[in-house]
This record gives sequence, C-alpha cells and structure tokens, in this order.
Amino acid sequence: MRKRQVVLRREEPSRNSTASSVTVRSVRYAECQKNHAAGVGGYAVDGCREFMASGEEGTTAALTCAACGCHRSFHRREVDTEVVCECSSPSSTAT
Repeated sequence: MRKRQVVLRREEPSRNSTASSVTVRSVRYAECQKNHAAGVGGYAVDGCREFMASGEEGTTAALTCAACGCHRSFHRREVDTEVVCECSSPSSTAT
C-alpha cells in the first residue's frame, strides 16, 4: 500500500477585520501538468496524480514532489473556500 500525503495550507483572516464571519481557504495540489516533451514540440505528462512533499513543511524539500520530482508549481492547485459565520441568533425574551 502506498502512503499518501496531501498538502493543505490555511489562510487566517486579517487582524483588522471587523466582520463576524471568517473565510478559511484550504489549498491542495493535484496532478502534475508539466509538459516533459516541450523541448521537442510535443506534449507528454508523467502521470503523477497528486503532489507529495519530499520534506517537512518550511524546508525547500517541501516544494518538490516525491513522486515525480517536479516543483509544486507544476501541480494543479485546488482552493477550497469555506465561510464560517460567527452569528448569534437573536435572543427572544418573553415578558
């Protein structure tokens, strides 16, 4: 069985935001799109289906795919955006 590693990156909201909702973005890197035959005028991809970091987060090795050896920028980027509302329901007080 092959070990699978997914790279996610979260963007935290800015400190000067006064809105009551928070936007969370998760970034995932999918299949490699590097054209290995560009030098000869053709088109050929290596078939790497998902980015797997070669090293720990924060190192230069984390930007290289362990499966195909390409830089992370050659992999298709998928951004999932989630808006979390910190809303409170109006309190109903009976008198």
